[in-house]
Amino acid sequence: MGFDLSARLAERRAAQLYRQRPLLQSPQGPLAVVDGQALLTFCNNDYLGLASHPEVVAAWQAGAERWGVGGGASHLVIGHSSPHHELEEALAEFTGRPRALLFSNGYMANLGTVTALVGQGDSVLEDRLNHASLLDAGLLSGARFSRYLHNDAQSLAARLDKAVGDSLVVSDGVFSMDGDIADLPALARTAKARGAWLMVDDAHGFGPLGANGGGCVEHFGLGIDDVPVLIGTLGKAFGTSGAFVAGSEELIETLIQFARPYIYTTSQPPALACATLKSLQLLRSEHWRREHLNALIAQFRQGAEQIGLTLMDSFTPIQPILIGDAGRALRLSQMLRERGLLVTAIRPPTVPAGSARLRVTLSTAHTSEQVQLLLQALAQCWPLLGVDETMEQAHA
Repeated sequence: MGFDLSARLAERRAAQLYRQRPLLQSPQGPLAVVDGQALLTFCNNDYLGLASHPEVVAAWQAGAERWGVGGGASHLVIGHSSPHHELEEALAEFTGRPRALLFSNGYMANLGTVTALVGQGDSVLEDRLNHASLLDAGLLSGARFSRYLHNDAQSLAARLDKAVGDSLVVSDGVFSMDGDIADLPALARTAKARGAWLMVDDAHGFGPLGANGGGCVEHFGLGIDDVPVLIGTLGKAFGTSGAFVAGSEELIETLIQFARPYIYTTSQPPALACATLKSLQLLRSEHWRREHLNALIAQFRQGAEQIGLTLMDSFTPIQPILIGDAGRALRLSQMLRERGLLVTAIRPPTVPAGSARLRVTLSTAHTSEQVQLLLQALAQCWPLLGVDETMEQAHA
């Protein structure tokens, strides 16, 4: 007896769902070397082009010279260095909240926050399309777990009416696979009316959205009373790595005391915090980055519409092309790669069955000419793909 892993792997291959890691052999950016091939890429989350920015790299190097390359211990032992503290204070000021707390990555921030706030006898209510880390956190919390219809405040209200104990409502700000934005004002009103807290993971909103890059809450003009728990990740528009939670003094102290992924994890390298401090400065001050990005988004959507592509309802840098069948999504991705462009096919279980797609992501580092190259390649490849019977049946 034993684990029959080969059968599981064979089954995944047969379903066109097998995943392989592309090998990046150059710095992150629009022009990259992947698996030995020079490609124009449209699939990273470096929305503001800061991952390889010379000033951010220089800040990392200077930080390493002064602070070394390792955190050395957890924050509560002797791993909480001055750069960590400065970054937390800067993120608190950026989000307009009393405190912020650094986590080593976004998955741990979500897991730690949800499990510290609710447990047995409580309720956690989540959007059906939330990121896997949020869903896992809700399931692992031990609280009564309920999923409301996507971006539907009425569905949330019906589930809140049946909730027990303390209730935590959890939503992405920008949904990572569809690119649409949560109706945070409606969610906040619904949660407050029933004495629940709203937690928002704005991993993909910080940077691109808001007048100063403050994400969905800034976009909607919401405050800490509307969204008491605000999560951000640093590996996307910030261009570095890690995550943070921003909120009240009591919230942050509660996480320090009870969030196990925070308590029992070595702190990130102090030099990384130095780099993120620089990227935060650039994110806030260089407004042209958002302006250029928005122009590219408008260019892509207009061009895709002319080709006849099915786009999702998104004004963010995430611009998925809905295909339907996983095999067809892989074929379109491969056709683009043969023309020198890398756009990843996203398949179940990351997205619901029958909704495989190419997830185009745009960055400030792209030029309008590069976006036009993508549109030209899509115009060539799309007619060669043939009819998707699964999509036809869905619309019949």
